[in-house]
Amino acid sequence: METTTSVDGTVIAFEQAGEGAPVVIVGGAFSKAADGAALAAALADVGFRAITVDRRGRGASGDKRGSTPDDEADDLVAVIEAVGGDAIVLGHSSGAILALYAASRGAPIRTLFLSEPPFHFGVGEPDPGLADRLQRLVDEGRSADAVITFQLEAVELPREMVDAIRQSDAFPGLVAVAQSTVYDARLSAQLSTPPVGMLSVSQPVTILRGEQTFPLLVAAADRLAEEMDAAELVIVPESVMHRPDPVATARVIRQRA
Repeated sequence: METTTSVDGTVIAFEQAGEGAPVVIVGGAFSKAADGAALAAALADVGFRAITVDRRGRGASGDKRGSTPDDEADDLVAVIEAVGGDAIVLGHSSGAILALYAASRGAPIRTLFLSEPPFHFGVGEPDPGLADRLQRLVDEGRSADAVITFQLEAVELPREMVDAIRQSDAFPGLVAVAQSTVYDARLSAQLSTPPVGMLSVSQPVTILRGEQTFPLLVAAADRLAEEMDAAELVIVPESVMHRPDPVATARVIRQRA
């Protein structure tokens, strides 16, 4: 992996695949660069240079206790500068919130693609104290409990699904990035309703969602498209239950970038 250094000195790791205009992929909760590999390959197949990122507190990237959404926005800028100075950005889930926030702060983003951002717009708002509770659990050595709490309260997964994940081979990998749940919870609480600056970014914006996904995400994508005058909403039938289909998503980006 390659690395760059963010404003606060945190090392951020990323990988590149393909040749052409750069597309930086910003994943959601728990995701690491490796989780974007299939999407990166699909983008490379249609002529892009795809960049997958380990957000801070994950994988090969560093971390700094008390990190804020501003720090993560700075991380994205550092990656963009490392791969050429401006880029197309595809954010998924909380990564879409982060990408839009970074754009509102002046990040050198050419075009934005926002995949199922979990904005609340005042409905079922997340607990503003969740990030602090998660941090206490991590500090107490209860990282598994932090993961479970985040899944139940932030993602709102059913208890039976959370129990099944806990018994799966994937669970240790989630526990390893438990600190990142604090940052995702803080990001989602601070920006659960996008402020005017985020709704009025200058870049072209395409909002993506599947036909079959969680109701919150349908409502969020549709409302965001209504609130942003220049944004286009694209429904991707191949993307199901908050999982962006790599080939279909790459096709949409190729058509609109």
